[in-house]
Amino acid sequence: MNTHKIALLDGDGIGPEIMAEAVKILNLVAERNQVNFKLESGAFGATAYFSHGNSFPDETKALCDSADAILKGPIGLSHEDSKKIPVDMQPERGALLPLRRRYDTFANFRPVYLPKDIAHFSPLKAEVIGDGIDFIIIRELVGGLYFGNKETGVTESGKRFVTESLEYDEDQIARIARVAFETAQKRQGVLHNIHKSNVLKSSVLWNEVMEEVGRDFPDVQIRHILVDAAATYLCLNPGQFDVMVMENMFGDILSDQGGGILGSLGLMPSACMGPNKAYYEPSHGSAPDIAGQKIANPYSMIGSVAMMLEMSFGMDSEARNVWQAMQSVFAQGFSTPDLSKPESDVKMISTDGFGDLVAEELSKL
Repeated sequence: MNTHKIALLDGDGIGPEIMAEAVKILNLVAERNQVNFKLESGAFGATAYFSHGNSFPDETKALCDSADAILKGPIGLSHEDSKKIPVDMQPERGALLPLRRRYDTFANFRPVYLPKDIAHFSPLKAEVIGDGIDFIIIRELVGGLYFGNKETGVTESGKRFVTESLEYDEDQIARIARVAFETAQKRQGVLHNIHKSNVLKSSVLWNEVMEEVGRDFPDVQIRHILVDAAATYLCLNPGQFDVMVMENMFGDILSDQGGGILGSLGLMPSACMGPNKAYYEPSHGSAPDIAGQKIANPYSMIGSVAMMLEMSFGMDSEARNVWQAMQSVFAQGFSTPDLSKPESDVKMISTDGFGDLVAEELSKL
C-alpha cells in the first residue's frame, strides 16, 4: 500500500471549516484506493502568529519539509485585525511568500472552469458563456514585483518614499514558459502569452524568451496579448482562451478576475508546483466575516485535493471522479449561501452538508 504524507495547513477564517471537508474526501479516497494518507496539521498564517509568535513557525516548516505534498487553507484577517500583527509578519509576507520561496513553487495553475449546467453562478450573459468556460491560468509565482528588492525611507526633503523592483532573469521565464507550452500541448495547442511590452522592459524580455522556448514546441500556437486587453476579453469572450501564461502580478489580478467571471473565487482551486514539492490551496481569501457560520462552499478546497491527487500522486482517474462528484452536487440544485442568493432557485446546504453530498456522489463512482 502506498503511503503519502500530507501537511495540512488550515489557515485562518473559514480555513478550518473547508479543510475538514477536504479531509473527509481524502479519507474516502484512501478507503476506495487502498492508499494511506498520513495527515498531519501545522499552524500557518495569522492564527499561527497569535499562537506561536510566528506566521510560519519552525515546527510547521519541519512538517512541510517532511511532507510529500502540502494542502493549505486560506490565510489573512480583516484590515483592522491585520494591524495587530507586525507588517513583516502579516500572513502574506510572513507565511505565504516564505512558503513559496522555501519550495521554489514557481508554477501556479489556476483552472477557470464553469460547465454550462452551473452557468447560473456567473454574472456573464448566457450568450457570452456559451457551452461553458474552461481555461487555465499559469502564473509565475516566485519572481517579479512581489519578490524584488524593496526599500522604504525618507528623502532629504522629508518625503516618505518606497521603491520596489520587478525582477526576472531569462531562466526564470524559460522554466515557466516550458510548463505553459507543455500544458498547451496536452490541451488545444494554443497558448496566450500575457504581457505589457508596450510599457515594461520586463515584458520585452519575457516575450523574447517565450518566443525562444516556443521553438521547441512547433505544435503549439502562441498568441501575444497585452494584459489590459486580456482583462477586457475575459469578460467579453472568455471562450477564446485555453491556456494563459503570465508573470506574477498579472497572474494574481487576472486569476481573481477569472473567479469573478465564474461568480466566485470559491469556485477556483489551485496548484503551486516546485521542482521537488507542491502545495495546493483555494484561490480565495479567508473570509473572516463568515467564519464559523458554516456557509462557505468547500468546492475550491476539495478541488485542490483533486489537483493534488493528479499532480502529486498520479491518481488521475480518482481526481476526475472528485471533480465529477462536485459537479453532480451542483447539477442537482444544491449550493451554499456564500455562492447563491436566498431568492435563487437552489437548495441551500451547509459547508459540511456540501462535503457530505460530494462524498456520497464520489462513493457511487
